[in-house]
Amino acid sequence: MSKTVMNVALVVGPDTDMDSQAIRMTLEYLGARVFTYWVGRPSDLMSVLSGEDLYADTEMIILNFHGDEGKLIMPELGEDVYDDEEPRGDFGPDEIKRVTKLDGKIVFGNGCSLGEPALAQAFLDGGCQMYIGPDDYPDGNDALMFILRVFYEMIQNEKDIREAYQLARSMNEEMSMFQLYEK
Repeated sequence: MSKTVMNVALVVGPDTDMDSQAIRMTLEYLGARVFTYWVGRPSDLMSVLSGEDLYADTEMIILNFHGDEGKLIMPELGEDVYDDEEPRGDFGPDEIKRVTKLDGKIVFGNGCSLGEPALAQAFLDGGCQMYIGPDDYPDGNDALMFILRVFYEMIQNEKDIREAYQLARSMNEEMSMFQLYEK
């Protein structure tokens, strides 16, 4: 096994399994170590965002979720299934602010509208060094290709994240909706 070039957490939301598998396989092929987290309930996501369930030395986090109106779409559970402290419904800026403790991490919100400024700011307020996501509704193929291109450029071509981000954005007009936010 060759030396791992970076550690990546791939957090998989509902109904994103096919593109999540493509992301995982590609990043591993390029030399990243990928830790996959399957989100079935709010507490699964909360454990990652709080840092409680994050593997040591994880540098980057990909939140591969569907999104709508600046919120991560969460699975709907029966009312009797939720734990008392679990939020009901989708995760927006308020839920993110309550649980996120990701000091120094780089987070990708890889889903529709997950690059809206309020959501990005909630992640930055939770300690993230950088947050990247689309502020509109990209085609699924574009979202997949954007994330793969960013990591390809960082790993294969040894570009820093800002340069990799710019190269991924330049692939076509649709990619201009991907925004980069920093502290």
